[in-house]
Amino acid sequence: MPETDPIDSTAPWEYTLYIPNDPRAVTVCRRTLRLILTMHGLIRLVDTAELLAAELVSNAVRHTKGPAALRVRWAAGVLRVGAWDADPQPPEPPGNLDALTEAEEGRGLALVRACADLWGWQPLTRDGNRGKYVWGDLVAA
Repeated sequence: MPETDPIDSTAPWEYTLYIPNDPRAVTVCRRTLRLILTMHGLIRLVDTAELLAAELVSNAVRHTKGPAALRVRWAAGVLRVGAWDADPQPPEPPGNLDALTEAEEGRGLALVRACADLWGWQPLTRDGNRGKYVWGDLVAA
């Protein structure tokens, strides 16, 4: 049996999951993200990362008509969870989470801002499609 090298847990990596515009994609992304983080030994980040992914992907699916993607990247002790969608319009600025506790909607980016160590968005072109990429960073302690 050939010997295998041990996995370098500090090496950078990135995964991208392309998804259709379908609300079921949120669950697929959450479960895929859980598996990725578990396999890379980052189980301590799973719950918060799943929340970020669910909010970002949900916004991408709910507020756009085109394809979307979940991107997960690990580098230098930082996990970046982001969603790309085909709508180039900037996201609405997040409101105050305390003021949104009873709101039916509009809490997504406020939750992202509250849970992430850093978050942001940028215009992005992917495979000829214009859109935006909204992300949140989690710093591994």
